[in-house]
Amino acid sequence: MNCGQENKDAAKACRKCSRDLATPPAWFPDGKWHLKTLGIIYACLVVFYFGVSFILKSLPKPYHIRKIPIEMTPWLGKAKYLPEDQLKAPAK
Repeated sequence: MNCGQENKDAAKACRKCSRDLATPPAWFPDGKWHLKTLGIIYACLVVFYFGVSFILKSLPKPYHIRKIPIEMTPWLGKAKYLPEDQLKAPAK
């Protein structure tokens, strides 16, 4: 624990709380801990993504995830080429 007191670099004990400054901290995160933590975070994100996707697919008609038409995303359907005039929004 750190009491927040500014001490000299050569000090052996804290001026405020008299804590021994020569002892190392009780725990310090190492590489294994970081990998484990990042793995847990990544796994939670994957579970969250698929959970939300499942929930959104089970919603009623106006709220469910829709299929995006190929005209809206021509870069996804590489087999079909659309001229520039077909990519414009329809007139009202």
